[in-house]
Amino acid sequence: MSTHAPQAAQAVTLPTTLDEAVAVLTAMPAAVPVAGGTDLMAAVNSGQLRPTALVGLGKISEIRGWQYQDGHALLGAGLTHARMGRPDFAALIPALAASARAAGPPHIRNAGTLGGNIASAAPTGDSLPVLAALEATLIIAGQGGARREIPVSHLLAGMDMLRAGELIGYVRVPLLHAPQVFLKATGRTGPGRAVASVALVLDPGRRGVRCAVGAIAPMALRPLEAEQWVARLIDWDNNRALVPEALNAFGEYVAAACIPDPVPDEDGSVPSLPPAVLHLRRTVAALARRALGRALS
Repeated sequence: MSTHAPQAAQAVTLPTTLDEAVAVLTAMPAAVPVAGGTDLMAAVNSGQLRPTALVGLGKISEIRGWQYQDGHALLGAGLTHARMGRPDFAALIPALAASARAAGPPHIRNAGTLGGNIASAAPTGDSLPVLAALEATLIIAGQGGARREIPVSHLLAGMDMLRAGELIGYVRVPLLHAPQVFLKATGRTGPGRAVASVALVLDPGRRGVRCAVGAIAPMALRPLEAEQWVARLIDWDNNRALVPEALNAFGEYVAAACIPDPVPDEDGSVPSLPPAVLHLRRTVAALARRALGRALS
């Protein structure tokens, strides 16, 4: 598996259907599913994981594409970042395509998959705030051909976890046919790893704004009050007009909701945020402001 790994996996199974993969995982509870392997191999090479068996998902063609379904896009969990970054996909779900193009260097984008990004649930996963803002739903494959649906936010928050033998099969995303934006700020180290990211989508049908902030917490954060506040200020009947002052206020509202002020001391004084945290809050405010401005323009 790697020249750095002192102990390789003992068995590798390559199922060709989703139900076959579930059956293998059910029969071998200790087996680890692997698609692109970008996170798995990092864990193996660092000594954090020593799988005794692997279930490769790369030959399951049914989860490597997408289809239309009742005003939604049904995305296979095996879609790679590189595939999602192409123009035809970008015309379908622009924010998700933008996050896929920002997911790292070419070898990561060519191997990494949508389902892997969700299952790993790393705070810096670029697709996660986009899926949260889109209010995407996961279709989970279980034993005996069973399928169940859960909101992606429930899985990321630990409200509903994958059960033994289950796999993420598909991601259902509503097609809003409206502007969507994904922006992120990166640090000086790592291959484009986000310090903070913002996904913002407009929903003209419901006259709503949906925003999610990634990388600053264990899961993507939804500033719901900020969304509702700015949605009421947008002139949806007049080219979605919004006064410039509201853009700045929205950015500050989002940042303060996601990175709140410290709890007051016993004497009533409010301690200052550490410089690094204050800089991060300013970064989130700038990203949210720019994302909304681009979406409205």
